[in-house]
Amino acid sequence: MPIPSLAQNVTQITWTDTYRINGSTLRGFAISENKDKWYVQLKLESEQHKEAFKEHSLAGITMNIRSEETSNGPKSHMYAFNMENYLKSNGSVGQLQVTQYELIGKNTDFITFMAGQRFKVTQHIRDHFPLSLQAEAEALLIGSREQMPSDMQSAYQTLGITHLFAISGLHVALVVWLIYEIMIRLGVRRETANYLLIIALPLYALLAGGAPSVWRSVSVTEIVLISILFQRKIAIEDAFSLSIMGFVFLTPWIIFQIGFQLSYLAAFSLIYSSILLKSTHSYLLQSFILTAVCQVIVYPILLYHFYEISISSFLANLIFVPLFTFLVLPLNLLFLLLTFVVPSISEALFLVYEPIRGLIDILILKLGTLPYQMWNPMMPENWMILLAYTSVIAIFISIERKKKVFGCTLYFLITLLVIQLAPLTDSSTRITFVNVGQGDCILIEMPYRKQVIMIDTGGLLRFDQETWKQTNEPYEIGRQVVLPLLKGKGINAIDILIITHADADHMEGAEEVLRGVKVKEIHITPGSWEKEVMDDLRVEIDKQRIPVYEKIAGDIILSDYYHFQYLYPMDKIYEGNNDSLVLSMRNNNFHGLFIGDLEEQGELDLVEYYSQSIQQIDLLKVGHHGSKTSSTEQFLNLVQPGVAIIQAGYENRYGHPHPEVVERLEELRIPYLQTGTDGTIEVEINKSGDMTVTFP
Repeated sequence: MPIPSLAQNVTQITWTDTYRINGSTLRGFAISENKDKWYVQLKLESEQHKEAFKEHSLAGITMNIRSEETSNGPKSHMYAFNMENYLKSNGSVGQLQVTQYELIGKNTDFITFMAGQRFKVTQHIRDHFPLSLQAEAEALLIGSREQMPSDMQSAYQTLGITHLFAISGLHVALVVWLIYEIMIRLGVRRETANYLLIIALPLYALLAGGAPSVWRSVSVTEIVLISILFQRKIAIEDAFSLSIMGFVFLTPWIIFQIGFQLSYLAAFSLIYSSILLKSTHSYLLQSFILTAVCQVIVYPILLYHFYEISISSFLANLIFVPLFTFLVLPLNLLFLLLTFVVPSISEALFLVYEPIRGLIDILILKLGTLPYQMWNPMMPENWMILLAYTSVIAIFISIERKKKVFGCTLYFLITLLVIQLAPLTDSSTRITFVNVGQGDCILIEMPYRKQVIMIDTGGLLRFDQETWKQTNEPYEIGRQVVLPLLKGKGINAIDILIITHADADHMEGAEEVLRGVKVKEIHITPGSWEKEVMDDLRVEIDKQRIPVYEKIAGDIILSDYYHFQYLYPMDKIYEGNNDSLVLSMRNNNFHGLFIGDLEEQGELDLVEYYSQSIQQIDLLKVGHHGSKTSSTEQFLNLVQPGVAIIQAGYENRYGHPHPEVVERLEELRIPYLQTGTDGTIEVEINKSGDMTVTFP
């Protein structure tokens, strides 16, 4: 008997303040009538509905709904965004897709009131700040980074200064200092000022979005202030520990949030680095020590979650931390105050500040494009993280006690080397069929990572939409699926990128791949270079001066481990799918065939010209996503693969793989897998030629 879905019992939801309207979709967290927390997706019916929802805070809005529990299919791969973990870290029980809704009212509790005030501050910033300064102001003042362009976010990540836009101890300390100094100068007694701060700080945390870093700073400050009122000032270490215990007791799921982990680890490192800071009176050296200590303590977690860390952050923070601490953040607080009190003065100041801030952004973007700033070894395994943290603790203790510094430093460096070299010790060949939705992307890694070949990059077919339905930034397969896989595996360079043919679902993601990793050369099918779909890619290729070669049947790829040969096309006239590059990969123990979107005529040509060489192969990439126009019986009878892989999206609109193709595979007893239902598929081939299939 099937277990009934929790979603069947949800008929009413109340929105929290964690939501986003993007394009024609409203997404966010809501509480059901039985107090469960759900991640809700709601399609907006019209532009008028969208504008109506955007005019007011939705926090506390209650709706009667009809819904169904969302099924997303398998995730792209183990390194991609994990929706299940995201839901878990936010205390959510699942996802709902709203099919009908009716507004029935709005809560009037205190949390809803504060969410409304935060929304008003957001609207005030958008109404009174210049457009170029709005994203920064929202990030610094209310903890919202929704408006920040992806290129700026990428530059901040490369320089290792993203933390400057996370409201944390720096912001809380500045707010506490400002409020306290104002009250003292107004004649308020210190004890009364402490009482008022105890009341004001939680309100500020709610206005600032309530991220873990905010509540961590606020809770520690609150504990210290309360202890002072009772004339038993608590040590900062004890306040820190009580804060963690309070968080875990009240919201145990928060331990899965990356922000929580990084915030407390960074704060821990600062608390216990006081001895190092006292070793010098130089501000620059102290700043470098703070940055180094923070980076060292969080680097294993950063590698685990993001697969790379910024090397340039040690220097970048020396410049940008004081710049943001003493100039950018205080000025944004001042501008916010002035836009409420004396708008005319703020407008005059914006005329001076905006061009200066623009120059800083240009500098950040330029610095972010410099090469060799990121260390991207791989996603470390659990034992590597344990090894890393034992080496970090050992080196901190040795420096503090001034004993065994050389030995502990050597241990620390050896750990870094182990993490860096780990991917280079793998003697197996790995062929990864990446789940990129309705498209192709195949990654081939030679033993010991001696050579990396990628066949296609996936991509999306873009359809024209009404302006109001367009998202702020389009979903990009290359940036959001393919690059995380490469970074998770520690791949920083691709020796050969093969673009089988000029269809968007095979090559639209290539532009982002080229921007994320070094590509040494590109192979294309003859005549495809001038197709319109290749325009943006050509611009990026020309910019990076990457050599491009047209390949036809008979051309080979040099390799120490396999004989790579192109079997198709046989002419230089490009006519679409049936001119896909077909690659044969073989040695004494293994034979794989990758045929792009080859259809019936192309398969019959292979049968005619290669009948001896492609019999009884081990691995076949099924042509054209398993469409009815490919996978002919004559071709499948000849190749008889040990396993066939179909790259087709989950519940795709084309109905791939076609039922006739599936029936044909089953009649011929050919085992097959599909990325849309099985997720990313990795085929491992050991030295003896034994083949193992896994689903990373």
